[in-house]
Amino acid sequence: MIQRIQTIYLILTFLLIGILPFIFPLWILEGGKEYFARENQIYTIVFGLSTAITIYSIISFKKRQTQFVANRLNIVLNLILLGLFVYHSLNLSGETVTVSKKGIGMFLPVLGIVFLVLANKAIKKDEDLVKSVDRLR
Repeated sequence: MIQRIQTIYLILTFLLIGILPFIFPLWILEGGKEYFARENQIYTIVFGLSTAITIYSIISFKKRQTQFVANRLNIVLNLILLGLFVYHSLNLSGETVTVSKKGIGMFLPVLGIVFLVLANKAIKKDEDLVKSVDRLR
């Protein structure tokens, strides 16, 4: 259901995790070469898994508990992805001599986590509303 706010948050997460990392560079190397997510197979797989979980969460809008658990799994996956980015950026060869510039793509998992947390808050709010209505019956 597109009118629910959590669906909007999940669509924004889909855009941030599924599309933008392949458009914006993760970082710019010392020679001015841009490094994209598609150049590393691990990043591509993790971004693909996160995108698939986001799509599954959007589709399963009738099952709020499943949606909530899928979003939590997606948050953990994005934290792993962020850890991989930090590890890779700290271990780039030649980083002590020249510092590479961090691109906007490296911060996309952080924004994705923020939108997933907002979606989970909205799902919890919906679940509490349904439970309160059930108590009245």
